[in-house]
Amino acid sequence: MEDVDDNISKLCESIRNAASRGAELVVLQELHNSLYFCQTENTGMFDLAEPIPGKSTDIYGALAKELGIVLVTSLFERRAAGLYHNTAVVFDKDGSIAGKYRKMHIPDDPAYYEKFYFTPGDMGFHPILTSIGKLGVQVCWDQWYPEGARLMALQGAELLIYPTAIGYESSDTDDEKQRQREAWITVQRGHAVANGLPVIAVNRVGHESDPSKATNGIMFWGSSFVAGPQGETLHMSPTDKEDIAVVDIDMRRSENVRRWWPFLRDRRIDEYGKILKRFID
Repeated sequence: MEDVDDNISKLCESIRNAASRGAELVVLQELHNSLYFCQTENTGMFDLAEPIPGKSTDIYGALAKELGIVLVTSLFERRAAGLYHNTAVVFDKDGSIAGKYRKMHIPDDPAYYEKFYFTPGDMGFHPILTSIGKLGVQVCWDQWYPEGARLMALQGAELLIYPTAIGYESSDTDDEKQRQREAWITVQRGHAVANGLPVIAVNRVGHESDPSKATNGIMFWGSSFVAGPQGETLHMSPTDKEDIAVVDIDMRRSENVRRWWPFLRDRRIDEYGKILKRFID
C-alpha cells in the first residue's frame, strides 16, 4: 500500500497474528513501511526517512514489549541531512532497541537505484544480542556475500537473518527468472551449510509498479524461507501471496552439525590474507 500509516497498521496486525500463534521472533521484510521507492531516483522520497530512535521505533518497540517478542524491522534511516541508511533495527522483548545494522552492500541496477538513497553501512558485521540469542542480521544485497555471514558466525551469531526486497525484471525469460530465484535461495542455504547456522530470509511479494513508467515495475517473488544448519528447508512461503508463517527452529541442532562438519576448526586462516584484495591479478 502507498500509505505508510496503513502499512504500519497492517504490519502490526500481522505481528500480533504471529505472536498469537507462539512466535518468539518476528522478522519483517526490507523497507516494509512503504512501497519499494528505489525503482526511481526521486529526491522527494527522502521524506520517507526518519531518525532512529523515532516514530517507527516507538511503535514497534511498544508492540514488541506488549507481545513479549523479539522483532526485526527494516527502516529508512535519516542520520543527518544528506546522510541516509537502509537500517535494520532489532527490538528485544522489553521493547528496547537491542541493536541495529546498516546495510553494507548497496546495489545499483535498473529498478534498484539504492546508491541514490543509501550510504553504505559503517557499523561493520556484528551480531545483535537479544534475549533469545545472538542474531546475525543483514539486509537483502548483503545476502549474496559469504564474507558477512562468516564474520557474523565467527562472532557467535546463532541465526542469520535477511530482510529482503527482490523480484523479477519483467523482460527476463521465465527460465531466467527461475534461475535467479533458485540462485537466491541456494546462496543463502550455502551460508547455512558453511557456517552451521539456520538462515531466515523474508522477502516482499506481489507487483509494485514503476512510477516513472520506464519499466513494467517489479514482481517481488516472495519465497520467504527458513533453512536449517545443513541447508535443509524448514519452510518456504508461496511466490504469489502474502504469508505469515510460524516456524520451529531447534537452536541446539547447530551444535551437533558443527561437530559433524567442523568447518571452523579446519579453516586455513594463515592462508586467507589475500581475501582482502579486490582481485588477485
